[in-house]
Amino acid sequence: MTHILLLLRHCFLFEAWEHDDSTLHGPVFLQEPNSLIFPLDSEEKKVKLSCEVKGNPRPTIGWKLNGSSIDVGMDYRYSLLEGSLLINNPDQNLDAGTYQCVATNPFGTIVSTEAKLQFAYLENFKTRTRSTVFVRQGQGMVLLCGPPPHSGELTYAWIFNEYPSFVHQDSRRFVSQETGNLYIAKVESSDVGNYTCVVTNTVTNGRVLGPPTPLVLRNDGRTLQFPPVFSLFPFSPVPTISWRRADGKQIPRKARRHRSSGLLEIPNFQQEDAGVYECVAENVRGKNVARGQLTFYAQPSWLQRIGDVRVAMEERVSWECRASGRPKPSYRWLKDGEPLLPQGRLQLEQGSLTIPNVSLSDAGMYQCVAENRHGVIFTSAELSVMAIGPDFSKTLLKKLTLVKVGGEVIIECKPKASPRPTYSWKKGKDILRENDRITVLDDGSLRIVNVTKSDAGSYTCVATNHFGTASSTGSLLVKDPTRVMVSPFSMDVTVGESIVLPCQVSHDHSLDIVFTWSFNGHLIDFEKDGDHFERVGGQDSAGDLMIRSIQLKHAGKYVCMVQTSVDQLSAACPALNPTGPPGPPEAVTIDEVTDTTAHPITMYVVQARTPFSVGWQAVSTVPEIIDGRTFTATVVGLNPWVEYEFRVVAANLIGIGEPSRPSEKRRTEEALPEVTPANVSGGGGSKSELVITWETVPEELQNGGGFGYVVAFRPLGTVSWMQTVVASPDAARYVFRNESLPPFSPYEVKVGVYNNKGEGSFSPVTVVYSAEEEPTRAPTTVLARSLSASDVEVSWAPPWESQHKGRIQGYEVRCWQHEEKEENAKRIRTVGNQTSTRVSNLRGNALYHLAVRAYNTAGTGPSSAAVNVTTKKPPPSQPPGNIVWNSSDSKIILNWDQVKALDNESEVRGYKVLYRWNRQSSTSVIETNKTWVELSLPFDEDYIIEIKPVSDGGDGSSSEQIRIPKISNAYARGSGSSTSSACTLSALSTIMISLTARSSL
Repeated sequence: MTHILLLLRHCFLFEAWEHDDSTLHGPVFLQEPNSLIFPLDSEEKKVKLSCEVKGNPRPTIGWKLNGSSIDVGMDYRYSLLEGSLLINNPDQNLDAGTYQCVATNPFGTIVSTEAKLQFAYLENFKTRTRSTVFVRQGQGMVLLCGPPPHSGELTYAWIFNEYPSFVHQDSRRFVSQETGNLYIAKVESSDVGNYTCVVTNTVTNGRVLGPPTPLVLRNDGRTLQFPPVFSLFPFSPVPTISWRRADGKQIPRKARRHRSSGLLEIPNFQQEDAGVYECVAENVRGKNVARGQLTFYAQPSWLQRIGDVRVAMEERVSWECRASGRPKPSYRWLKDGEPLLPQGRLQLEQGSLTIPNVSLSDAGMYQCVAENRHGVIFTSAELSVMAIGPDFSKTLLKKLTLVKVGGEVIIECKPKASPRPTYSWKKGKDILRENDRITVLDDGSLRIVNVTKSDAGSYTCVATNHFGTASSTGSLLVKDPTRVMVSPFSMDVTVGESIVLPCQVSHDHSLDIVFTWSFNGHLIDFEKDGDHFERVGGQDSAGDLMIRSIQLKHAGKYVCMVQTSVDQLSAACPALNPTGPPGPPEAVTIDEVTDTTAHPITMYVVQARTPFSVGWQAVSTVPEIIDGRTFTATVVGLNPWVEYEFRVVAANLIGIGEPSRPSEKRRTEEALPEVTPANVSGGGGSKSELVITWETVPEELQNGGGFGYVVAFRPLGTVSWMQTVVASPDAARYVFRNESLPPFSPYEVKVGVYNNKGEGSFSPVTVVYSAEEEPTRAPTTVLARSLSASDVEVSWAPPWESQHKGRIQGYEVRCWQHEEKEENAKRIRTVGNQTSTRVSNLRGNALYHLAVRAYNTAGTGPSSAAVNVTTKKPPPSQPPGNIVWNSSDSKIILNWDQVKALDNESEVRGYKVLYRWNRQSSTSVIETNKTWVELSLPFDEDYIIEIKPVSDGGDGSSSEQIRIPKISNAYARGSGSSTSSACTLSALSTIMISLTARSSL
């Protein structure tokens, strides 16, 4: 809550504002420079880096190159045009680098984002000739381009023999735009000739041609067929190329395959596109696969910027900026264009900046900078520090302050002011002078010690700084002190008696008084301990304590504490001494220790405690019953290698006494382990693993140090055991890994124990299966049908797999809407051999895709092909209206208006009438395709009835509940012998009550 309150406080202190032309404010960038690539051979011998800034007063603009200021006046090549930097005759050696625009006015300085100036060029090829390349027909080959020195992006092409005959790229021929190399998957006789690499700079549009490379066939009479082989160069061509993702996901639909699938292009690359991609190349002689990892990176982008704030002096300022990016951005801060370091009052942590006590020197322009290796971004804000005169509007003096005679009081004076004011005080209308009793503290508060009655009155605090004066007034009341008149006293009592400890005071009766009691330093809870403690007294000056049925545990010191709004004091009863059964025995010691026994010097009853026991427990001794004249005993039946404490409890004719102090801690001797691990089992794990698990043996049953486990296992039906030692006493699992381990094979397993004394026994033998492999085939014959607007039934057939390397434990059904991504699909798992399930809570009239895959403990198998299904239109939203009922001959007849379905709703094919007794929860249902129904119901009960339309999309909206009140038997059944009764029955049979769907019961 403290953190939340501080944030709320900041909301009141900080005032964000928007700048207009008349507001005085610091610099704000309207346009920041962008990175440029300048062609060295450009006819336009001028570079312009744009920068536009607003501010009031109007800011001055300067520039930095690689972090150093540019002196525009010292170099004729530089000039400023309304803030933008012009560079005439740019020089690659002098002007390449990183530029920043710097804007300054009296409120501070800000720097722009970094803009890089680079120079583009393309030199000529150095080599004049290239050697002839000899290749057999049918063989694959590569011609290297080897581009000349350059700067800027290049594109590549190849000329075959003479210009303008360029090499046409097809399934056999491919030009890499990464290296410029030309690949021919299978050389034909028509490929013989001269090849020239053409390099174009996309920035300068300059083009150079390399020396020609002659290609000649080796004529040895053989035509070779080779399986595809990837070279070390990227985008190696192959006869037939296809693309896929290694994780099984579909390649994004936006991806484009170029030049017979030799190049895969993914526009607008996003996080979900990252992964391992595989290029599959194959021809009639074989197949090969090359993998490439695509990783998503992103330059920083602001999630939370900083905003301008105004604060008063000595207030707290806290800014936080947050940015997204991959890798995660780091942060730094600037003030007036210079780096801020975490020193003095400044607190910097990640993207947060805090100044606990703002001063005028802190005013200025601040910038948060977020950066990773892919980019840098800036966000700016102005800190304006206000100076204000004293203000008591929210910190008035306390209207009334109470204090006792002889006491001390501090009256706080804390106006809001910036800078800090000076203080003076008045009592009434007179200026208050400081003396040995009256002091004005550094924070302006007034302190009075040894208060007297004459100090009562009104007090005014006056605060003054350079910007004004303000005052606030409060009153001081002086009360008589509280004094104890009758205090509790020491006494001896007998167990079972009741006593009253007195506590009576004199005090100022205009003040409320509160009495509390403590026992041996702890407050008495009168609700929890009401059986023994009760406050008595009957008047506001008495707070006596009654103790009923005193026990030995009530011996000790009692203190009465008295508190008013001006003072507090206490009175103690030094000692209350109940007498009763014997006290605790003394000097419990241990003489001899073995692995299962100990000899403490005791009397009466021996109890023991270990680090593993729940409290103290009685233990077996020799002699079994210890009489009052016996002072030693042997404790038997202990666990080996366990640390014990002992204590003794005595008794007499009055009762059982308190226990002795515990003896020293002693450990029993070691012994062979006797307890074996429980619940030995296992199974699961990864491929080629046998996982064995067990429950660890508790430390108190390990019987010695150096405890561990011996794990033994063998294939079911074999003789020899394989064994391994697990040295940790806390281990509960062992995994045996072997590549030759057959999947889902049964093994006999047992786990034994050992310690420093030797080996114990093994657990009973159990059967554990090695890890299985996930299913390798997908379910088949997947069908889906819509049951309603919200439900779909999907069914499938088990995978066609003749030999399973593991079990199929069930199936996973994935369902996703057409507009959704498959990875966000709803997942439903079945168990066992179930081959159908229902998917519920779907949208009406929506297209869904469903796919099924089998699973077991090793994981899920491949997915079936997705099937499509469209849910039915939603049921009618309009409930039945104008519901009318009448009664006749023990029957109730209901009528209602037909419900019309909307265009986007399923057609009505009938109605459900739901009825129940008013006092019953079970409901009966009648379905009909008409708009009326006849119910045979007894008339001696109230009935609740609802009606709802029924459609293929499900049940529609229900009418509100209709209550049909009971009708007496005399009126319902009628009587032929009574004219009046017959007339009444006739009248009842014609009464019709019209109820709408909004009827109230």
